[in-house]
Parts: sequence; structure tokens; C-alpha cells
Amino acid sequence: MQATLYHRYGGPEVLETAEIPKPQPKANELLVRVHAASVSVGSVIMRSGQHPDSAFFSFMIKLIGGWPRPRKKVLGYEFSGVVEAVGGQVKGYRAGDEVYGTTTGLSQGAYADYVCVPENWKMGVVAHKPEKLSFEEAAALPVGAMTALHLLKKAGLAASQKVLIYGAGGSVGSAAVQLAKAAGAEVTAVCSTAKVELAKAWGASSVIDYTQTPLAQYPAHFDLIFDAVGKLPAKQLKKLLVRGGQFTSIRSLTSEKPEYLQQLKMLVAAGQFRPHLDKVFSHSQMREAHAYVDSGKKAGNVVVRMI
Repeated sequence: MQATLYHRYGGPEVLETAEIPKPQPKANELLVRVHAASVSVGSVIMRSGQHPDSAFFSFMIKLIGGWPRPRKKVLGYEFSGVVEAVGGQVKGYRAGDEVYGTTTGLSQGAYADYVCVPENWKMGVVAHKPEKLSFEEAAALPVGAMTALHLLKKAGLAASQKVLIYGAGGSVGSAAVQLAKAAGAEVTAVCSTAKVELAKAWGASSVIDYTQTPLAQYPAHFDLIFDAVGKLPAKQLKKLLVRGGQFTSIRSLTSEKPEYLQQLKMLVAAGQFRPHLDKVFSHSQMREAHAYVDSGKKAGNVVVRMI
């Protein structure tokens, strides 16, 4: 099968397409023919071996992921596709099922014609694909949306709250705007000029363009603030909270669970959530896709069509 590999850390130029053996599912695994895979910030960080905000995390990536070269050669976390075969212990899926999900931890492997993922959570999370989503849209959903869902839940998101999403233009931020809106909150989104209209379309009641309005001029009346980029000191954003308000950040520990995918599927079915696709590339354009994400210009999600 074809797969996109990297044998050293670096820029998009380290990615190459090669033939590798087709994986065989273990007893508890699904073999999925991948139709689409996302180019997430996580994949870009693993490819480069560099965390944009932390020398310590850059060190840990290479310590755990392999030094001086990566141990896992096939990148890619989020995927969507069709089940081709299942192991003998799999109960909830069969060949022909349309699925979406993510490998977890350092498993990766979605930038390939086929990926194996366990039915039960720990080393992967999988669910039946929402019928209303294309394969490309479904591949964009898992990590960003599950991250936003987990952190908003943990922070106590509730109806009628005034919620600020700082960094609303990316995968996590765009999901957070929609999830907060679906929960009945009044959402204020913070993003760049180019993404203001998108943030409104995602459900923000008001939008602050951070290139035009300094932080000191933001209203200080929020019940919940979600920093979806983690670039500002938390104490600066916490000044915008009301007494007893809650703050959460992309820097916090998160979790990916099958029940989150099921909840997101229900929101999609109800018309309350839809991942935003900025660009869709072909498998042969993997380097271009990574270069685009590296540029910092993406709004929402970037996906590679694998079939």
C-alpha cells in the first residue's frame, strides 16, 4: 500500500510517498481503508520535532517519538474511511461500515491507504461516520472537536453563559464556537481580520479582531474563557472573567473518548455542528498541505483526500 513517510524531523520536504506492507488487524482491531486524513497541528509538530511554544515539549517529542530519527514512520492522526475487515473480537463493526476517528498518543498511521485502529478506546478512538458529513469533513472532526468538547465540559459550559473563545479561527477554536453556541451560550470569538465573517457563521454573537482591538479594551464580563491557542499568559485573559468565572486552555490535559465522537455525531445530525474545511489536498500534495498548515493561514481544518 502507499503511505506518506518521514525518516527525519524537519519541514514538509522530509515527507515522501512509498510502498509499505498493508497492516493486518489484530483480534480487537478494525482495518480501515482510509478515504481522508487531516493535517492537524499535532501532525505538523510530530513531523518537525519542534513544539512552537516550548523547548521542553520539543525535547519530549524527540525523547518519546524517537531520537535522532522518528520511530513511527507514518504520520497522521485523524481519518475517515470504510472498514475492510475486522478482528475476531470486534463486535460493533463489520466490513463496509463507514467510520471516522483518530489514532492516539504516538500511534499515528493515518497517512496511508490503510490503518488499523482498536474498537475499544485507549490506542485509538473510532465511531460510525455521521451520515450528513462527507469523508473529508468527517476526517476533520475528531481531534479538534473532541479537544474543545472535553475542555468546555471540564470548565462547566452551560446555557446563558457569556463565553469568550480566544483563537477562534483554528480547528479547536472553530469547534469551540459551535459547541458553545449549541449549548446555549452567548459566544464572543477572538480571531484575525480574515476569519471574522467565518466566526460569525460558526455562531459567534460578537467577534473581536485582535489585530484591531487590544486586549485591554475587551469587555470584562465573561463567565467562561477558552484559550484555544495558548499563546497569551493565562493571567491576562483571566482578568476578563466575572467573579467565579472559569478559565480553560488548550495547554490543559485533554482526552479523546468514543462517547465524545457519539455526542459530536448527534450534534451533526441536529444541524448544530459542522467542521469547517479550509482546503482539501490530494495525497500526492501532502507536502503542500503541510506547508499550508505551517504558514499559519488555515481557518478551521486542512484535509488530504487519500483515495
